[in-house]
Amino acid sequence: MATMQDFMPLNTEEESNLAVKRKASKARKRKQKAKIALSGPRPLENKSSVVYVGRIPHGFYEEQMRGFFGQFGTIKRLRISRNKKTGKSKHFAFIEFESPEVAEIVADSMNNYLLYEHLLQVKLVPLERVHHRMWVGSGRVYKPPNFKWLASINENREREPDEQRHILKAVLRRESKRRKRIKDAGIDFEYPDLRATLPARPKKIKFSTTDDGE
Repeated sequence: MATMQDFMPLNTEEESNLAVKRKASKARKRKQKAKIALSGPRPLENKSSVVYVGRIPHGFYEEQMRGFFGQFGTIKRLRISRNKKTGKSKHFAFIEFESPEVAEIVADSMNNYLLYEHLLQVKLVPLERVHHRMWVGSGRVYKPPNFKWLASINENREREPDEQRHILKAVLRRESKRRKRIKDAGIDFEYPDLRATLPARPKKIKFSTTDDGE
């Protein structure tokens, strides 16, 4: 089974090192050129520094993504979208870089990059579509819920009388079928009747209305 060792997605570690280093080197050179050309018609504050990463393979999570994309430039925020109930990855994420130029380079160079039989989809997110809810939970370490503990809490909780009657009636139906099978098999076996364990229904109290003068 393939692993994500050293954040390297290619077939061999040596090939991966060379490929990523070449891309990171090109990114640094383009970043330096961009700094020189800051007087261009598009100011930095009007450019997005957020990229969308889709089709993320299993095992390529927050730590691995920071190690991999961090080779292009400084990452400010990163969030993988996860299922709220199970915590499993939804296979897409958002990354905010410190520099808009780095985000643009990553989107250009890493789109359709083959990563463990998955073609990464890397797109620059338009500035008008970047909002604060995109980063909810980005700084947290996800801990999956303890479903066994939650199930035990639900199983051991105190139930209302009507709920107890409903459960016991289902048990009695199964017991009746079991008794019939035992009798049909010619086995003489007696055991306590569970109907005696049914909780009594609370009696309704009727109040008679009388006039104060009577």
